[in-house]
Amino acid sequence: MTSSGSPSVTTLSRIYDALRDLPGWLAGLDDASLGEALTGMREVFDRGEAVFADGLRRFDKSGEYKADGAITLVAWLRDRCRLSAGAAAERVGIARQLEQLPKTELAFARGEVAYQHVAVIARAAEHVGVAAVRQEETALLQAAGRMDPGQFTNHAKHFEHRVDAAGALNDANRAYARRCFQVSEPLDGLVRLDGLLDAEGGAILRSALNALMPPCKDDDRTPGQKRADALIQLCHRRAGRQDGSGARPHLIIRASLDTLAGTAGSPAGELESGAPVHAETVRRIACDAALTRIMGAGELDAEISHARRTIPPSTRTALINRDHHCVAGGCDRTPDWCDAHHRRHWSDGGPTTLANLVLLCRAHHNMVHEQGFQLRHQAGGRWVLIPPTRRIDQHSRSA
Repeated sequence: MTSSGSPSVTTLSRIYDALRDLPGWLAGLDDASLGEALTGMREVFDRGEAVFADGLRRFDKSGEYKADGAITLVAWLRDRCRLSAGAAAERVGIARQLEQLPKTELAFARGEVAYQHVAVIARAAEHVGVAAVRQEETALLQAAGRMDPGQFTNHAKHFEHRVDAAGALNDANRAYARRCFQVSEPLDGLVRLDGLLDAEGGAILRSALNALMPPCKDDDRTPGQKRADALIQLCHRRAGRQDGSGARPHLIIRASLDTLAGTAGSPAGELESGAPVHAETVRRIACDAALTRIMGAGELDAEISHARRTIPPSTRTALINRDHHCVAGGCDRTPDWCDAHHRRHWSDGGPTTLANLVLLCRAHHNMVHEQGFQLRHQAGGRWVLIPPTRRIDQHSRSA
């Protein structure tokens, strides 16, 4: 700071001085005062992010970052502000979106919402458009004020589903496409596991592991060790019968009848965690699942009928004997990898009978429901998947 007389440097000097005093101030507080102090510090940091966003927007418009040799503002932030590419891109997105979201910008500047809440609103604006967010901006800010960022993320995802179901489905498909799982070679007696799962896959894995982690007295294992042991136990046991006709992984999804029926404008489904699940994903899962209908206004203490399995074990056994593997052309995944798919969905009146069922592995089941492929039966008993674009082209030619 060579030009100490400039107003900007003088202001920063005062901030630096306060930061140097901060550790000593914090160390002098008694334990009972720490909670209030930490809360206040977080508000200061968030309000600093609001000021940073305003300055970043001006810097973006000026193009002055190019004077430092940076091709993009994200590259400048990575180099000069020591941010990761993801963190830099997020801040640029927030700065640009806030200019068109005045209520959010004001609430951010006042410290009424935190940085992570604002990041969620900015991403929603990128996904469904600023105009849609502005219409619901007041309601979104009210929700942000009473929810933690994780809860608010789910709330915003439900909003995106209502506004643009097709866009939300594209997001879900992109998340599914990123799934991966790596198992390293042993090194110093340890094998590293690394991967990504979509929301549905993660919920299934968590549910399966939790079922093998009951509370036990005198269990000194860490939560991570318990999960590791449960994963190995799960691999040993392989829940259900070898052909997959036994009990399916226990995954609870809440959905309205409109969602199951595929009605336009229906809400997304919801996992137990509150994470939204696209309507088409709900319909795919419902092809082969136990259903519990909650009557009335959806209250937990309302009348609940008994659960019924849409695919009885005897029907699934007959289905396996007929199809042997996933019926999609060229796929030979075995029945334990497969769901029973209703050719005509049961919510559309399709019966749960052998004639209306085929085996589809999860990847091809996803293509039929979430990605709009059509499963078509050809002469000779062969099944083919018709991409959505090809079906549209064929329809146009026939018209």
